[in-house]
Amino acid sequence: MGEHHVVVVGGGFGGIQLVHDLHGPDVRITLIDQRNHHLFQPLLYQVATTLLATSEIAWPIRHLFRDRADVTTLLAEVKGVDRAAQQVILADGQRVAYDTLVLATGARHAYFGHDEWEPHAPGLKTLEDATTIRRRMLLAFEQAELEEDPARRAALLTFCIIGAGPTGVELAGIISDLAKKALVKEFRRIDTRNARILLIEAGPRVLPVFSPELSAYTAHELERLGVEVRTGTPVTNCDAEGVTIGTELVPSRTMIWAAGVQASPAAAWLDAPADRAGRVKVEPDLTVPGDANIFVIGDTAAASTADGKPVPGVAPAAKQQGSYVAKVIKARLAGRPALPPFAYRHLGNLATVGRSVAVIEYEGFKLKGWLAWWIWGLAHIYFLIGTRSRLAVAMNWLWIFLIGHHSARLITQRDHRRAPPPPTPPAE
Repeated sequence: MGEHHVVVVGGGFGGIQLVHDLHGPDVRITLIDQRNHHLFQPLLYQVATTLLATSEIAWPIRHLFRDRADVTTLLAEVKGVDRAAQQVILADGQRVAYDTLVLATGARHAYFGHDEWEPHAPGLKTLEDATTIRRRMLLAFEQAELEEDPARRAALLTFCIIGAGPTGVELAGIISDLAKKALVKEFRRIDTRNARILLIEAGPRVLPVFSPELSAYTAHELERLGVEVRTGTPVTNCDAEGVTIGTELVPSRTMIWAAGVQASPAAAWLDAPADRAGRVKVEPDLTVPGDANIFVIGDTAAASTADGKPVPGVAPAAKQQGSYVAKVIKARLAGRPALPPFAYRHLGNLATVGRSVAVIEYEGFKLKGWLAWWIWGLAHIYFLIGTRSRLAVAMNWLWIFLIGHHSARLITQRDHRRAPPPPTPPAE
């Protein structure tokens, strides 16, 4: 018998963990991703808000497995799966045969049927998203410095974050810190402290996955930082003029979507049952119903905990699923009995609120304030890949904590949709 060929689609937390854990003389692995890097997504908002550079939270996939001769990495986009032929179909028409297929293709932001909002309110899932948001945010300050009309200047200095989960809360806190502290001495015609930061949540409170006590504390801390927290009313429109909350139009030129996610099209590739977010409804061992040779993990999978609750779409869940599937494949190849169903171990909820405040909740244990922020920071540094990345991020955070300087503030590409009009030529 030849080597068992495992094809993994997706180089996120789940896919990388699986490849890391799955090795042996009887296995060869092909890892396919449409990007050449693995991204530490929990810190993506810090790239978007000028705290970190892209290279500090992303690593080339080929570099990660440079010492693994059994791993082949392909930079390609997957367009479908031929289950009958056991082949993955690439965008250029090529096909990659598999013995076992693992789909770990992640998720994108969802606009609840209003995809026309995306150009005006980009989400935050990729490095491209983060650099787009950073560019628009920094250009808004630059254009406000040039703007003579008070109403247009106010719109340029209004930043709206839609969705008050951890990503929305973290974005709002850091943007407020940037405007009201880091940039104050750098502009002459505007006072950046007058910037208006709105955090908009359709539900009744921010951080709904946390306890009401920590949710209320977070809202209070955000307001102390100068963030306007708007809860209980959904966004009904986003366009070039701004965001409409219920029936109220808030003129804004920088809007960020942090309100929902939609799974990759993996369910359509497989013609498999899916939930409302497009996630594949998997068996307890994370396989596709009716096909034991295909696993789906991470944000692409609709899996359940032992008590029937959905497994959350967070990095620890994807990593645990990757490790579990690696064990299942190794057990099959060794002829050992099947493993028990996947069991998710919840590692708690964490979120930061600005530069030195965080909230943590784990099995009834609650912590808030600066000590929670340090624990949050240590946890994220621990999970970063590579000593160099850990040192770089730790030094950046220490520098920011001590003097409040945001280091990654270069505008590398003009956003022409937001560019100011050219000056009027002099009369003849």
